[in-house]
Amino acid sequence: MQKSHQELWDRCLHLIRQNVTEQIYKTWFEPIVFESYDEQLSTVLVQVPSPYIYEYLEQYYVRLMAWALNNSFKANVKLTYRLVVDSENGKKVDLEGERPAAIDGPAPTKRANQSPNILDAAVPQELNPQLDPRNTFESFIEGDSNKLPRTVGLNIAQHPGKSMFNPFFVFGPSGCGKTHLINAIGVECKRLDPRRRVLYVSARLFQVQFTDSVRRNTTNDFINFYQSLDVLIVDDIQEWVSSPKTLDTFFHIFDHLFRLGKQIVLASDRPPVDLEGVKDRLLTRFACGLIAELEKPNMQLCIDILNSKCRHDGLKIPADVIQFIAQTANDSVRDLEGVVNSLMAYSIVYNTSVDMHLAERIIKRAVKTDNHPLTVDDILEAVCRHFGVKQQDVFSKSRKREYVQVRQISMYLAQKYTKMPASRIGHLIGGRDHSTVIHSCTAVLKRMKVDQAFKEDMNSIENSFKLKQ
Repeated sequence: MQKSHQELWDRCLHLIRQNVTEQIYKTWFEPIVFESYDEQLSTVLVQVPSPYIYEYLEQYYVRLMAWALNNSFKANVKLTYRLVVDSENGKKVDLEGERPAAIDGPAPTKRANQSPNILDAAVPQELNPQLDPRNTFESFIEGDSNKLPRTVGLNIAQHPGKSMFNPFFVFGPSGCGKTHLINAIGVECKRLDPRRRVLYVSARLFQVQFTDSVRRNTTNDFINFYQSLDVLIVDDIQEWVSSPKTLDTFFHIFDHLFRLGKQIVLASDRPPVDLEGVKDRLLTRFACGLIAELEKPNMQLCIDILNSKCRHDGLKIPADVIQFIAQTANDSVRDLEGVVNSLMAYSIVYNTSVDMHLAERIIKRAVKTDNHPLTVDDILEAVCRHFGVKQQDVFSKSRKREYVQVRQISMYLAQKYTKMPASRIGHLIGGRDHSTVIHSCTAVLKRMKVDQAFKEDMNSIENSFKLKQ
């Protein structure tokens, strides 16, 4: 008798399978386990692996299931779900299914005559992965600050979903290379196996798509699409901290992909523990793979990145200028690239070579930071303003006392607050040689010891830099 009941249930599944896509069937109906059929109560008892599957079936497929049950067992048969609510302790709960108002046949499709959308793809199809082909592992320069995330990322790309690094959660400040790294993972995955369904999506776009699916009553299509992926890459997930509905939906997508051994890659500007508003059930899942930090690039990595970009763009920049840029524009990789792009533009438009003076001007205007390094231009401007002298007069050959004083003070402060050699300082301040710079520094130091008014002038200028003595 039990065997015949099982056969009736198999027939029920067969009818359902004929009315849904294969992906939907495997996702929502294949996990159902037939438990028993009570003829006296006319009730079919089935077990489902999670409360979410129960909720989803009841929300979207209650009419289809009732129709299939009535055709397989008998009219007005009831469905009861047995939910596993605590797998560790074997705790289960039975919930009675809802009866639909009408069960003449499977629910018809309601979205006719609408343009296709990639989120409607319930079965595997050609998919634009939304990856930037320029962001590869080859162009991701390795250094001490990114060695671990890069190594792990490459391992994941070669064996997606099969390593212990799933999910892979990478975090770090803006501009440290997170987007480049997670893009590189996706690009490499597709290169090794073009058939893989890989998708890169920003958290904001994911949220917009989800909101749109709710408005159009197509949430099931949205979820089915994301659950059909082999590799899901989501950038800037910190933007979800104030969106509980988006987080709940992502949790179920995450759970499904993780259960099937699909690779999940996430990026954020902060570690999971600092994602306020994210429920513990999702945070614990983030932590079950690998959490890796991308730090700001150190000096050597900045130099390597700059040299690599110069080779790629065919731009020649002197080594001392490279070092200066690495010292002063090292808050992010984007700052470094932006400075090189600006130098290249100035070099082409004005047909001039790249030198320290041009680099200082670019950095002063392009890189904004509270701890902006002091440049020779900054010093000259402050000293000239204090004494009411024009810079072109300082650069002239005039030996007038006020011009010589401004020139010497500027050289002294440049030596004190920049890391430039004396020869470079002299070149930038009127084309003088290094001996003139050394003489000027000595003269300023001697005068500060015996001239209180001069020393107060120096203090006033240095205070205008907002630097500590």
